[in-house]
Amino acid sequence: MDKKSNILIVEDHALTSFALKTSLETQNYTDNVWVAETAQEAFDICEKNKIDLILMDLGLPEINGVEATKRLRAKYDDVKIVILTSHCEKDEVLSCLEAGISAYCTKDIKPDKLNAIIKDVLEGSMYFDSSVSRFVMQSTAKTNSKFANISIKDCYNLTQQEKRVLILLATGYNNSQIAKELSISVNTTKVHVCSILQKMNVEDRTQAAIKAIRENLIV
Repeated sequence: MDKKSNILIVEDHALTSFALKTSLETQNYTDNVWVAETAQEAFDICEKNKIDLILMDLGLPEINGVEATKRLRAKYDDVKIVILTSHCEKDEVLSCLEAGISAYCTKDIKPDKLNAIIKDVLEGSMYFDSSVSRFVMQSTAKTNSKFANISIKDCYNLTQQEKRVLILLATGYNNSQIAKELSISVNTTKVHVCSILQKMNVEDRTQAAIKAIRENLIV
């Protein structure tokens, strides 16, 4: 990517923030990298600087990362927020999702993988660690429980059949269930899912479901 981005690390453990800052400063997509130990410091930095992406820990003192994420997303709707935490509780995951995060990563992630995710997020992609994706799918399944009463807006050049597949995918159906519901083969379902992922610029079905719901495609 040609455009360089300003990144803010919100992390109260000095060693972790130092390692993250050192790693990010070597990447060709970064311009400036700031570090905040508290949510209030993060608010102050965002007030004074144009931040493109925030790496947010959830276990912060005083104002926790979930609340900080909500406030930052409410005020700066164009900023990308990547959660980087050891917390994987369902309520926290869903609260962050509702706030509009772009990625949820655990702290045992490898540095190369994290850098690749950050780069992808800056380009519009989403990522959710497998340890939390089940919470997201459970949530979307509850939100969209009636296939007959919902539809997909005309976005991403999806065909009518792909829209039907996406609705069922977001409802929590697996490929076999989608195939049965639409009277198509499992292999055909896989082809449709692959096409949906490519058109929506996401890596997996969970991200497609999240993106569809976050962007209000399902109506």
